[in-house]
Amino acid sequence: MKTGYDVIIRPIITENSMDMAADKKYAFKVAKEANKTEIRKAVEEVFGVDVAKVNVVNVSGKRKRLGRTMGTTSSYKKAIVTLTPDSKEIEIFQDM
Repeated sequence: MKTGYDVIIRPIITENSMDMAADKKYAFKVAKEANKTEIRKAVEEVFGVDVAKVNVVNVSGKRKRLGRTMGTTSSYKKAIVTLTPDSKEIEIFQDM
């Protein structure tokens, strides 16, 4: 059985994601096999918040040069979680 920490790999901290945090939207890198229901339960369990909506994006790996040969970076799944208006904020994003 998966725990919330197995589903959520790490938060995504970028300039765009910090702007979304003002609207109570947070971005996380999640496990590839996780679905929206598992992501919702994991965020509610780990951070103790109420989730209104979950959007999922499959990010494909980019091509990179490795000397003479071409390689790719690893692909991953990104989840954008929207909290309810009466929910508290996630503390990780408030310290930035």
